[in-house]
Amino acid sequence: MTAIVLALIAGAVVGLALGGLGGGGSMLAVPALIYLLGFTPAHAGTAALLIVAATSLTGLLAHARAGRVRWRTGLLFAAAGLPLAAATGALSDHLPAPLLTTAFAVLAAFAAWRMLASARKPKDAARNRPDDAAGDRPAEGAPARSAAAGAGLGAVTGLLGVGGGFLAVPALVSVLAFTMAEAVGTSLLVISANSLAALVPRLGATGGLDWAVIAPFTAAALLGAWDGKRLADRFSGRTLQTAFAVALLAVAALMLVDALR
Repeated sequence: MTAIVLALIAGAVVGLALGGLGGGGSMLAVPALIYLLGFTPAHAGTAALLIVAATSLTGLLAHARAGRVRWRTGLLFAAAGLPLAAATGALSDHLPAPLLTTAFAVLAAFAAWRMLASARKPKDAARNRPDDAAGDRPAEGAPARSAAAGAGLGAVTGLLGVGGGFLAVPALVSVLAFTMAEAVGTSLLVISANSLAALVPRLGATGGLDWAVIAPFTAAALLGAWDGKRLADRFSGRTLQTAFAVALLAVAALMLVDALR
């Protein structure tokens, strides 16, 4: 019963992060599964991908209804990372747990730093936006940078079991001149595609999963994603980013200490 309660609480927090920020849910899901629910790093990565894929699809529907998803660019961005997501997903089960934990801690600290740096930047109301009829034409030179970012995102997704929204959102804003709202909505499309691609090879390699824990975790995350979208409507992106970055720094410190013991 205690495990189910913890799974429900953790799932709600993960859903809020995904729905409100367009990413970051797996950065909380993996440590929650390891330290609260007793999963190994490999099993936690697999379970997190499953949870994040389902939750991202739910959040994607909410943002799509609000017109915040730019489908063509999002699909192109995701496509660049799908092969690497599948390849590194198969590799992850063969790596030692301390290495995965350390890599995850470093990535969480990096994500927190990026979010804090982004939150401190002044708003640019005059940001240039694509102005073609579809509203989906990348800026000059952006396709190559977008493909590189998408490929790197796919590799990280498969290896560590993270959706990668914390990387997708700033890439969509800085490389493709998306607004923050569009970047959040479109990143959920990217996360869904990458998570599903990375999940398939992991399911066969990782073995059985504890569905008695994963099911309530996922259900709570699905509900939380809808509330996260409401948070995005009520609070500024800076406020949400700063709060999440502080939480990520605490998670990174905890995992790094554990890996080095």
